Amino acid sequence: GEKGAGEDGVASAITGLYNATDVNDEVFEELQLPPVVAEEVQQTWNMLLRTGESREAVGEAIYGALFDAAPSLQNLFKTPRAVMAMRFMNGLHQIISDLTDPKALKVTVETLGFQHLDLEVTPPRVGIFRDAILDLLTVELDDMLTPRARDGWCTFLNYVGGSYIYIRVKFSERLKILTWSWATANKKAVEDEDGEEGAEGAGEGEEGGASAEAEAEAAAAAAQAAK
Repeated sequence: GEKGAGEDGVASAITGLYNATDVNDEVFEELQLPPVVAEEVQQTWNMLLRTGESREAVGEAIYGALFDAAPSLQNLFKTPRAVMAMRFMNGLHQIISDLTDPKALKVTVETLGFQHLDLEVTPPRVGIFRDAILDLLTVELDDMLTPRARDGWCTFLNYVGGSYIYIRVKFSERLKILTWSWATANKKAVEDEDGEEGAEGAGEGEEGGASAEAEAEAAAAAAQAAK
């Protein structure tokens, strides 16, 4: 694709599989953000962290912005609010730290995707999440959120959301097969154990019968010898 020159003449247009407007859940590849874009996202994240008294406070602000934008999303999360807010913070921090390293970023997103397999992530929900975070950044940072940084934020949030969906769809199928295989194997193991125990019980009964017969024979032989 064409590369646009950024404000400072550096190529900074986002091209490829992922962009600022679409949630691509058809593939899960590396996100190749132009370094200048990745760095601006990291700078705005650090600025956002400085707006709060603590990381917990910023996490609360993100969580609050998200659920003010879409109260229905709250039903997706069963975890207490404070814990969830810190998880958001830690997840975002890890992702943003890896934006300049596409390989590491993909591993991080995959790991987080597996941790969120129980969440029903959909493209519209990703859009709500993305827009809520961008609104918060706009309010807190104002002019410091450059168009390039905004594009970077939208692109990586679309990437993360689309990847979660991809992982959930592809791997939940595999997971179902694994779970079924595991349950079948366990059931068979239990049946085998029950079978063995039954056989042992029957064996003990037979042994008991055999020893009684032997005793009777010994007694008869002793009586015969005594005559």
